Amino acid sequence: MENNGKRIVKSIKVDTKKCVGCRACEIACSAFHAVPRFSSVNTARSRIMVVIDEVKDVFVPIRAGDYAEAECNGRHAYVIDGKEYDECTFCPASCPSRDSFRDPDSGLPLKCDMCETVPPMEKPMCVDACTFGALTLEEREEEIRKEEAKQTDMEAGLKFLIKRYGLKKVMDTVVRVSEE
Repeated sequence: MENNGKRIVKSIKVDTKKCVGCRACEIACSAFHAVPRFSSVNTARSRIMVVIDEVKDVFVPIRAGDYAEAECNGRHAYVIDGKEYDECTFCPASCPSRDSFRDPDSGLPLKCDMCETVPPMEKPMCVDACTFGALTLEEREEEIRKEEAKQTDMEAGLKFLIKRYGLKKVMDTVVRVSEE
């Protein structure tokens, strides 16, 4: 939401100490994004996933972020409570090196949209479903920079399709579908 050069920025804060790994956030997210809405549950379509290490009792909800066109060059390891995790474990990006945060049917990247609807919901479904308080919605006001050119989700999706299928095939498909 934008007003007088300022906008409200929403984010979801994760408290890993409160997460019990119930995955209610994944279920709520996938149901919300089902077509038609709430018609099915397939956590492979969820824009949030819980990284689970039951032995160490570590549960970390990760929300889908922006699509990355290339794999990371750096490979780092994280050690949490004595267990080593690779860099990809907590990465929110959909990228060519892994299947996380990709639609299982189309292969298109998935990104958390904060369950934006018209009219807007009070809070995203994952936050609402988290009865343990591990996920909380936070809002802050931020100045809008004029030079800021934010890539929309549609632009990101089109760039992905063009890279995957080529501009001509995408354009031909758009023309064909629009004539149906």
